[in-house]
Amino acid sequence: MNSFEVRALLALAFLYASRMLGLFMVLPVFALYAEGYSGSSALLVGVGLGIYGLSQGLLQIPFGLLSDRIGRKPLIFAGMLLFLAGSLLAAVADSMVGLIIARALQGAGAVASVVMALLSDLTKEQNRTRAMASIGGSIGLSFGLAMVLGPVIASHWGLPGVFWVTSALAALGILVVAFAVPNPVARHSGHEVIPVPSMLGRVLRDGELRRLNIGIFALHFAQMATWVALPLMLEQTFDFSRDRHWLLYLSTMGGGFVLMIPLIWYGESKRKMKPVFTVAVALLAFAELMMACAGSTWAVMVAGLLVFFMAFNLLEASLPSLVSKLSPAGIKGTALGVYSTSQFLGTFCGGVVGGIVAQQFGNSAVFWASLVAALVWLGFALTMRPPRYLRSVEISLAGREQLDAKNLMAEVAGVVDVVIIPGQNMAYVKVDDAHFEQEQMDALLAGSRVV
Repeated sequence: MNSFEVRALLALAFLYASRMLGLFMVLPVFALYAEGYSGSSALLVGVGLGIYGLSQGLLQIPFGLLSDRIGRKPLIFAGMLLFLAGSLLAAVADSMVGLIIARALQGAGAVASVVMALLSDLTKEQNRTRAMASIGGSIGLSFGLAMVLGPVIASHWGLPGVFWVTSALAALGILVVAFAVPNPVARHSGHEVIPVPSMLGRVLRDGELRRLNIGIFALHFAQMATWVALPLMLEQTFDFSRDRHWLLYLSTMGGGFVLMIPLIWYGESKRKMKPVFTVAVALLAFAELMMACAGSTWAVMVAGLLVFFMAFNLLEASLPSLVSKLSPAGIKGTALGVYSTSQFLGTFCGGVVGGIVAQQFGNSAVFWASLVAALVWLGFALTMRPPRYLRSVEISLAGREQLDAKNLMAEVAGVVDVVIIPGQNMAYVKVDDAHFEQEQMDALLAGSRVV
């Protein structure tokens, strides 16, 4: 990467990570401190935790599409201003209703896909995959840091303190966009990150992608429901003081990360991602089962949390990679848009269902609800096809008759999928390098030119 690309990557990675840090810090402390707000109940705690997922899920695709019309940076500014306004409102709220409204406003700043699109605009094609992977790594780092910082900040300044810190991060992010993020020279077509409306139906009908969308919904359902119950149980059932929660999260999350590394290595290096993936889903279900059956046994609860973090981190890292591998040629952005919407809707439903179950049946019952979601997912995961390791190729169709060119390309050895998006002179092709014949492709296309 050149200096321009490095500057863009560092600025956008900070923007993305600081925003996610603000959202993640709330998870381990919200249920503990919500009792101090008027009108608090287990149900409203769940709604308050998950409501940002509803606004994120509804606005993720519209924000991405709008950025293609009016530009990336104006949309990022607008989204970060909404996030800042929601964080400030949450910091001064004194009722659960006010807190829920503030959390919904935080989620309305749905700029994730726009940030990735801007990164796409600011990096060369050969560096784009590495740059996007760096953003993904920053999200994982944010989650780990938030599990420690959230409890520490809240133990000194309460839940408002967490939202004040989030507000400061949002304000700093706005300054980064204004002064550190370069302006793109040209806008990339963005199909790797921005949805294409005409291709939405094809993505929704794809059975393999549907399995992954169900999966990310179930994963974030289980995560959010777990945070409705877990912090309260640690304090009330195990008499584990809230100012020490960060130590437990740090140790179990670190242990889970170490334990998942051999599975990731085996899955990628041996091309055994399906068995590794299904084992991880089974581990998620097992973790929820352990926490549901822990009762007052501390060792079982800690072991369940360790396995939960191991499975969660492994699945959170694997799912986007699988979506990329399985998405139709040239419309990865559409597949990822539907995937992200499923993720955030899972967050919302997990919070709401977790709150309802906790209020009606007690905190330990929430783990049983999460177990059901994980088992349903496991049923879908067992029937998925092993992912093929394919490469995407973009081919200009200028001077060629599109339908004839598409039919010719589909006959080339090693070509798995060909997509032509209406209104563009480009073909997006997925090929299997083990069988792909580049010379055959070049020879066929040379004869398809319109003269």
